[in-house]
Amino acid sequence: MDVVLTYLCFIAAGILAGGTWSMWKARNTLFAGILLALGLLAAIAGVLRLL
Repeated sequence: MDVVLTYLCFIAAGILAGGTWSMWKARNTLFAGILLALGLLAAIAGVLRLL
């Protein structure tokens, strides 16, 4: 189960990174910042689950 949670954290981080890029290209910087923050949290959670 821990492997699945770690995998989902990294998948969520990747999807949020793509959404951040899309919002940045669309000049929606507020939503891009929100997605960036959530993506960083997901990536950090994935790394912490590996330790």
